[in-house]
Amino acid sequence: MAGRLVNGTQVSYIGQDCKEIPEFLGKKYGSIAKRLDLSFNLLRSLEGLQAFNSLEELILDNNLLQSDLRLPSMPHLHTLMLNKNQISELEGLLDHLAEVAPSLEFLSLLGNSACPNELVCKDKDEGDYQRYRHFVLHKLTNLKFLDSRKVSSKEREEALVRGAFMKVVKPPDKEDSMEDVSTSAQMSYTPLPSGTRNLTHHRGVLGKCRYIYYGKHSEGNRFIRDDQL
Repeated sequence: MAGRLVNGTQVSYIGQDCKEIPEFLGKKYGSIAKRLDLSFNLLRSLEGLQAFNSLEELILDNNLLQSDLRLPSMPHLHTLMLNKNQISELEGLLDHLAEVAPSLEFLSLLGNSACPNELVCKDKDEGDYQRYRHFVLHKLTNLKFLDSRKVSSKEREEALVRGAFMKVVKPPDKEDSMEDVSTSAQMSYTPLPSGTRNLTHHRGVLGKCRYIYYGKHSEGNRFIRDDQL
């Protein structure tokens, strides 16, 4: 349901196309809200969230938030939903969350390029997703749920031992990738000498060729004399 909705300590402001958190929302409900839902907006920044200093749950699905998003200190926050945003890199974000939300137990990042879930990223598989989980759990050791799956004791042990080495690398931008291909094509190997002429040059590509014809009807009976090279 779009619009503003308040139910006790639960505040929703959904589908309003707002690019920033409205100031009136913090002034009116910041001190009482324990659950805040700002889904389906156009948020690129979380400026104004500091007014909600008692939050336990924060839902930010379907916005325009990127990897550099910043939250104020939220010591009581245990649930954070960031599904379907524009998050492409994990490490900086996870370090930030570990610092400002030490009580975080439930985190979901589905639908972001940084989360290689095979249901969303067709070029990824379960192995890619599992490595991502180990890396996240290495950074956020208190998580009980990651995305839609409960954290297992085996995952926690694996994250402790190998999680630091399972960093998910950001894929290259399409433009950068095309530029690399173009550069590679320009530098591709050729067996011809560097000083050769254009292949369409009528005098040949390896040097000057002088043909000597013999006979009245000598077309097709051409010879190159050594002293003419």
